[in-house]
Amino acid sequence: MLADQHRHTLDLQDHRVLCVCRACSILLDSEAAGGGHFRLIPTRRLRLEGFRLEDHTWDSLRIPVELAYFFFDSSQDKVRAFYPSPMGPTESQLAFGMWTDLTAANPILAGMTPDVEALLVDRSRSRRNYWIVPIDECYRLVGLMRIHWKGLAGGKEVWDQIDGYFETLGRRSQPAPGPVADNKGG
Repeated sequence: MLADQHRHTLDLQDHRVLCVCRACSILLDSEAAGGGHFRLIPTRRLRLEGFRLEDHTWDSLRIPVELAYFFFDSSQDKVRAFYPSPMGPTESQLAFGMWTDLTAANPILAGMTPDVEALLVDRSRSRRNYWIVPIDECYRLVGLMRIHWKGLAGGKEVWDQIDGYFETLGRRSQPAPGPVADNKGG
């Protein structure tokens, strides 16, 4: 029986999120556990105040919406970018070197746990908010969009749900420790 508050693990082969009990979460809290097949999803949620992502860099990503998440996929040995859509997570091809440049400008990204932590970007409604979140937070956002999207623009209900999601994420997040971005201009 799972408690209401429980942890999740990621099946690395098919990127499924699975609920785990406390005992299993303790066992899986090691990279050697699970035969490399499962990885415990961390719980940290960091607000990245002072994050550097210029508008022209964002535009070069050619992501057609203003919400996206990025994570390092160890099975493919690369960073992957997705955005939530009414059809589920949609992958966007990153421009060569983009992640390297973004990490150089924001060194905190180098500390993300592969596969199970993501950079979540919210540029919707003129916002400029950035977080490091557990990957299941990104899947939760995708689920909200799939369930509540209506018509071509989504409708009021989906945007109310997305706004509520980000309000809750803001309350559950801690400010990132230390500098998020380098102190060089640009």
